[in-house]
Amino acid sequence: MVAQNNRQDGTGSTVDWYSAVFELIDMRSFSNLWYWIALAAVWSQTSRYVLGVPYDMIQRAGRHGGEAEIDLEDMVRINCNRLLYVAGVSGLWIVGFGAMLMTGLAMLGFYYDVEFAQAVFLLGAPMIVVGALSVNSARVIRDTALSGQPLRKFMHRHRIMTQFVGMIAIFVTALWGMYQNMTYGALGQ
Repeated sequence: MVAQNNRQDGTGSTVDWYSAVFELIDMRSFSNLWYWIALAAVWSQTSRYVLGVPYDMIQRAGRHGGEAEIDLEDMVRINCNRLLYVAGVSGLWIVGFGAMLMTGLAMLGFYYDVEFAQAVFLLGAPMIVVGALSVNSARVIRDTALSGQPLRKFMHRHRIMTQFVGMIAIFVTALWGMYQNMTYGALGQ
């Protein structure tokens, strides 16, 4: 009951805590500034780390060579081996649970019209593409034993592909979010 959730705030006015919380944290995802900040942060971090290696490390290796180049090659080797080990040991389980989760989110979001599920799906689905690109790139790096300039060039190409996926994902999410805001914002829901 609403009366149980109300209390005096010391000034004589009544505070409805549910209204205050839901006003502060808008539960409609696409009209919430925090969702767009999270979307930007996710894609910023995703394009900053290329196979788990900070992009500035790749640039430093290209500028200075020597020890920076050795550090880059070691870091890439460690991250590629780790990624391929995880994919080899539990890849099928990850794919199975990921498919189940994304199918559930897609059904909840687009069939049952749950906006939060739509928002999470639009954050997660492109990450599956980036994950597949990363596993493929790690396999290519390991199988061809890339090092030096070819490794840096390949890592740069991987970053460009990741940024392209992010650009498409942000564009689709923005279009869908504007559609949702115009449709449901006009209805006052």
